[in-house]
Amino acid sequence: MTLSPSSAATTLGRLARDERGNIAVIFAITLLPVLSFVGAAIDYSRAAHARTAMQGALDSAALMVAKNLSDGKITADQVPTAGAAYFAALYTHTGSQNVKASATYTANNGGKGSTVTMAASGEIKSQFMQIAGFPTLDFSVGSTSTWGNNLLRIALVLDNTGSMGGTKISNLKTASKNLVDKLGALAKTPGDVMFSVIPFASAVNVGIDKVSATWLRWDLWDPRSEDSSSNSYCSSGRSSWYAMAMCKGHGYTWSHSVGSPSTSNWNGCVTDRDQSYDVSDALPSALTTQFVADQDPYCPAKLLALTSTASTVKSTIDAMSANGGTNQTIGLHWGWLSLLQQAPLNAPAEDVNNVYQHVIILFTDGQNTVNRWNGDGSMTSSSTERGKIDTRMEALCTAVKAKNTTIYTVQLDDGTGVSPVLPKCASGSANFFMLSNPSEIDAAFTQIGTSISKLRVSK
Repeated sequence: MTLSPSSAATTLGRLARDERGNIAVIFAITLLPVLSFVGAAIDYSRAAHARTAMQGALDSAALMVAKNLSDGKITADQVPTAGAAYFAALYTHTGSQNVKASATYTANNGGKGSTVTMAASGEIKSQFMQIAGFPTLDFSVGSTSTWGNNLLRIALVLDNTGSMGGTKISNLKTASKNLVDKLGALAKTPGDVMFSVIPFASAVNVGIDKVSATWLRWDLWDPRSEDSSSNSYCSSGRSSWYAMAMCKGHGYTWSHSVGSPSTSNWNGCVTDRDQSYDVSDALPSALTTQFVADQDPYCPAKLLALTSTASTVKSTIDAMSANGGTNQTIGLHWGWLSLLQQAPLNAPAEDVNNVYQHVIILFTDGQNTVNRWNGDGSMTSSSTERGKIDTRMEALCTAVKAKNTTIYTVQLDDGTGVSPVLPKCASGSANFFMLSNPSEIDAAFTQIGTSISKLRVSK
């Protein structure tokens, strides 16, 4: 059939206006970049997975080499070979190729610690990026294990309250002394590992030898404390053990006339200092920042400032006995203060060439029941009162952790369940231990000791 000129022109016009075939053309044009983007995401994901696995293997290899070297199982000359062997055994990613690893040792210099530094690299064959001209994707990682420069400053904050009687305090003493032996063995030279011991009940005992300390406050002190058997000096309406500071802090009236008593009658106890200094490391200067001398009749064993003498630490632990209500906050506060190079306890100076790990281990067998302002020292106080005490303690925990101090909390259940504050106080969930039986105390302290003594890996 022959088209007339007019029919041909009409047909060509319709063809020029027809867009139905453009979709296939557009799809063909966009298919390549779409596939490239999707393929790149897949290839990069594979490379990231391989790199993550390599990092984990390298960290473990660096730790193993450093431990073997520090234990004398290998020599410095064997570090490169041992590092490569450990890494090869640990890195099993099947998609990696051209994998290389190296290890170097740097001896302790100027107290900065000995190090094993490892590096590793590899590549994966790309499945999609080849289209864009990248046949392989490279990756590399590094890890450094440092030891010998992490010196330990550890505060043992230990519950000495009345509910700790019998096997509880006996097992606590054994576990604490075992921990001192375990961590003390890490010391290469005297002072590498130091301990303070803070026995606590409703108050802490700083010792009568501190009677002339300028950081003590005496305006809330009376040499007489409440005697439940005969005397009643506090208008609390109940036969109570409150001393003057506790009585007034709770808003009651102290009826005994203090006069001008001799401070030689002081039993060494202090209670919480004024809020909010009770949860801070502010230096004691003016009255509100000073530590309140108390006459708590259930004054616990005298605390011990930081020392590296294991026998002194153990004798302090052995002197502990069970009496009084539970003020975890004041125990933790003095545990923190014992690690600071300032009044009131003036921890030993720290060498700028070393790295110091500051650790607090807080053990208790129950809930907070009292402080200077709230609670009656037993679980008969209202949950609202106990909540106020826990709120103070949580503020203190936050302040302590903000100053690069690691906190472990250990709770022995007294039948009241998990504390509202102790899990949050710990430096992470792995640092909180909930125990159901006194026989578990030693295992918990052993686990804490292992955690503290692990070599530090820095990347």
